[in-house]
Amino acid sequence: MAFGAASPYIRTMATRLYTHPVFLEHVTPPGHPERPDRLRAISRVLEDGAFDLLDRMEAPLADEATLLYAHPENHVAALRRAIPETGLRAIDADTSVSPKSWEAALRAVGAANAAVDDVFLGRADNVFVASRPPGHHAEKTTAMGFCLFNNAAIAARHAQQRHGAERIAIVDWDVHHGNGTQDIFWDDPSVLYCSTHQMPLYPGTGARDEVGAGNIVNAPLSPRTGSETFRDAFRTRVLPAIDRFSPDLIVISAGFDAHHLDPLAQINLDEDDFDWATGQLMDRAAATSANRVVSLLEGGYDLEGLSSSVAAHVKRLIRG
Repeated sequence: MAFGAASPYIRTMATRLYTHPVFLEHVTPPGHPERPDRLRAISRVLEDGAFDLLDRMEAPLADEATLLYAHPENHVAALRRAIPETGLRAIDADTSVSPKSWEAALRAVGAANAAVDDVFLGRADNVFVASRPPGHHAEKTTAMGFCLFNNAAIAARHAQQRHGAERIAIVDWDVHHGNGTQDIFWDDPSVLYCSTHQMPLYPGTGARDEVGAGNIVNAPLSPRTGSETFRDAFRTRVLPAIDRFSPDLIVISAGFDAHHLDPLAQINLDEDDFDWATGQLMDRAAATSANRVVSLLEGGYDLEGLSSSVAAHVKRLIRG
């Protein structure tokens, strides 16, 4: 456990951070919103003294067998073959790969799995993974929406396979619906998937009546709504579902593109909303999950909005 400098009796949360230089080498086309500058902005803001308590770690490579927790072997093999030796190769209209994309994707998954290990083995109470490419749009057999592998889904399965977790809650506050995570866990009642997202918006999924095996909770938000609507959706749909489910681990698909500065959507949140939502999930984790929270970076495309929101989120993880 980490202790505050002011007194040996004041406990602070042990918060770990995973990132890696190779995440900057996953190259996207000029002008693409999911760009290396996103991680540079996060790195700069986390250099502030307010984050001195972060336990900073290098993202490890995933065991490639863990990719099969969420994706079939032939799909994984096809994606590996798609990685070019030079230049860029399009996977779809929005998603491309470059020579270092395979390593970046493996380290994004590896960091997510290592974060799960950390919280179950007592090496940290919570973990934030600053990685790219993101993951929540990656379906079982389709890479899309800037995403190659579904990091959150693989991490949830890793918790079950490696640590015997029975119930995992994935909470996705990215402004775009996590169609990939919903696809992977559609008929699996051992994983609760809760999503707040703008609708209508890419990818077009996430209606309230999409419920899977009763384990899917969608809370679509109308364009140009803001804090009050977002918090009401959290209070009335997401948090009650978590309370009923009583998870062993909470995984956050932490997209920050619902920030009012973001160019890809029209939900008007600010960093205080992400601080609040983080605190609400930490309260639930303290009650049911021995404080276990793993947060994985998803979207967020305005650098100022992204960095200020990540700062608020990570401060809350540290503060408890």
